[in-house]
Amino acid sequence: MSSDFWAGYLSGAIGIIIGNPLDVIKVRLQAGQTPDIVASTTPQQASRFENATSLVRGAAAPILGYGALNALLFVAYNRSLKFLDSSIIDPTNPQSASLSKIWLAGAAGGVTSWIVSSPTEFIKCRAQLDSRPGVSSLTVARDIIRTRGWRGLYYGGGITCARDAIGYGFYFWSYEYCKRLTASNDDDTNGMNAMKILLCGGIAGIVTWASVFPLDMIKTRLQAETIEMSPESRPLMQTSRKTHAQGSFRIAREVYLNEGFKAFYRGLGVCSVRAFIVNAVQWAAYEWLMKYLQNP
Repeated sequence: MSSDFWAGYLSGAIGIIIGNPLDVIKVRLQAGQTPDIVASTTPQQASRFENATSLVRGAAAPILGYGALNALLFVAYNRSLKFLDSSIIDPTNPQSASLSKIWLAGAAGGVTSWIVSSPTEFIKCRAQLDSRPGVSSLTVARDIIRTRGWRGLYYGGGITCARDAIGYGFYFWSYEYCKRLTASNDDDTNGMNAMKILLCGGIAGIVTWASVFPLDMIKTRLQAETIEMSPESRPLMQTSRKTHAQGSFRIAREVYLNEGFKAFYRGLGVCSVRAFIVNAVQWAAYEWLMKYLQNP
């Protein structure tokens, strides 16, 4: 395997391990479970976030899947950028490439990574929203396949693909733009370079999520519909009275009419904190691993 594959895989897995607890909170806020998080009034509700296992719920699928996703993302991005600009020798330092080409290469990487991101996101979302004890990513995956077939793993795949293409376009664009803004001949020390990578990676994470957060919220609501939300009984698959899930456009319209425009950005604060931390570490890990693997 190429160095960018393994650097992407390992940095992606590291990012998920660090950011999953805040991702659980973000998903539940998007799904409209604010009372359970902000003002838990019963011991059962409070225990959901006092228990450490609640904050790592749904992590297994992303750790395995997001490593592969990140590997595909970086490999596709690097190859796409070389295709768009044949003068580029090292895609990790594309100083000669225009920012528009970097955005397009990032979008191409996002579409490619959708093969992994769509089922991973669905399983993660379902595992994080189901409050029953003992519900794991594997349990959710088995139940989806049993009731919906293998194609069911790609439920909500259309809006997930749109989110990934737009988001990862801005991901690479903002990272490279930030690196160019902070470039200087006076700070070539290893310490300053590391600080710039952490800063630019963190900013890229925030820009990415801010650009696609409404799409991500709609995706979460769409996938959350497959869970029966009754407090007495919450089977993994919804009952027959909800056999036809709402489309993305209908969900967007109903959210706007019932909850207002702010609902599309509910959880963005938590997500931004998570995005900065995760992507700062992830980009630093990727850059270091690329140097190590290319120059053993």
